Amino acid sequence: MSDTDVYVAKKGLRSDSVGLLSSVIIAVSSTAPAYSMAATLGLVVAVAGIHTPMVLVMSFLPMLFIAFAFRELNKVDPDCGITFAWATRAFGPTTGWLGGWGIIAADLIVMSSLSQIAGRYFFLLFGLNAQANSVGWITFAGVCFIALLTWVCYRGIEISVRVQQALLFIELAALLAFAVVAITKVLTHHDMVGSTSVSWHWLSPWSGSSSGLSNSFLLSVFIYWGWDCALSVNEETKDRSRTPGRAAVIATIMLVVVFALVSVSALCFAGPKFLAANSSDVLSAMAQAVFGSTFGRVLILCVLTSTAASTQTTIIPTARAVLSMAVYRALPARFARTSERFQTPTVATIAMGIVSAAVFVAMTVISSNVLADSASATGLLIAFYYALTGFSCVWYFRRDLKTQRNLWLRGILPLLGALALSLAFVLSIHSYLPAASSYSSLWGMGGVFVIGAGSLVLGAVLLLVARKNEKDFFLGGIETAKR
Repeated sequence: MSDTDVYVAKKGLRSDSVGLLSSVIIAVSSTAPAYSMAATLGLVVAVAGIHTPMVLVMSFLPMLFIAFAFRELNKVDPDCGITFAWATRAFGPTTGWLGGWGIIAADLIVMSSLSQIAGRYFFLLFGLNAQANSVGWITFAGVCFIALLTWVCYRGIEISVRVQQALLFIELAALLAFAVVAITKVLTHHDMVGSTSVSWHWLSPWSGSSSGLSNSFLLSVFIYWGWDCALSVNEETKDRSRTPGRAAVIATIMLVVVFALVSVSALCFAGPKFLAANSSDVLSAMAQAVFGSTFGRVLILCVLTSTAASTQTTIIPTARAVLSMAVYRALPARFARTSERFQTPTVATIAMGIVSAAVFVAMTVISSNVLADSASATGLLIAFYYALTGFSCVWYFRRDLKTQRNLWLRGILPLLGALALSLAFVLSIHSYLPAASSYSSLWGMGGVFVIGAGSLVLGAVLLLVARKNEKDFFLGGIETAKR
């Protein structure tokens, strides 16, 4: 099978604009290490306890295997629709549409959590504690962040990359400083009550329940999520068939190092009980204890820049997924419009900003508990479309597994990653079904289940609407491409 035998439609994006280094920056920034640690580490610790580092390492392996699947599929089909395009060519338009919807739904839901954190940390940075605890002010600031970063994404991929470079430098420098200072204080006995020493027991086999393992694994998947943004800008990347995939693999390896370092230092410094008790925002809770009152805002700035970076790189892949779906007539043609000046998706980018702001406001009005369940719900959607990409890779290359390299990188490893994510998805759906399993509930079911599974059901409904209203649904090249 030739690496150039698949047709990719022209979409009006600026080609050859992003190099390997910029692709890696986009991939790591999109994962938002500081935000992920602040919002999710405590939740993982609440389930996995001292085994959290082991869970993070275990979760890294399926991510790496799926990164291989993304890389191999991108070699033959560098389409910015990624999972949508690849699943369509592997399994047909219905499966492909649901894969694209999985990306869109995950990004829309996580934008609410990102916006809330961004709004709160903006006020904390300037010592405005009253506003930082006001739902109204946080919502207003969060919507402003969405509007600002939507404008940045609309202005072009180059300015987006430059913004990402600055934000990521601040973020990684602050996380490194946090880990070094926290470990140093533990070693010099200037630690918090509940702190503990590093133990190999933290990496011992899991001894909890299967549902606990699947839930913590799904949260860890959420922590790693985002590196695929480098693939979403593949049509704007130099050497688009190779660079995005390489960037994804490099970013995934970088992330496991960062997360292992931060999680170990946080556990040593504060202990699992403190982290679990402050699961909504562990870094803010430790900021003053680690850095003191003078430099305590370093972590606040770190999380704020991380959240801003992730908000920006959440808009980018969603807009491009919508653009690709519209080009192939899986969505209304108006979403395929691009700016002649900036060569970015116009309607898709603006629509992403407006809809994500509306979802954020709606979730805030309903209940703060709904926002608290959004991370786990997003994990369900991530597991869905990552697993689908892994299966698509295996099936698409099923006749091309004769060499050792292809057997492992296009067959065995993507399949293992997809199976692991599928198992976590099924077990988590079961464990999140009861109302008591989530912060919120509806009709006797847990909020995580309602948001996650409900989003997929909504996608199936929208698929039927799209098929009914678009006479030329999925014409334009994609359905007739070689498989």
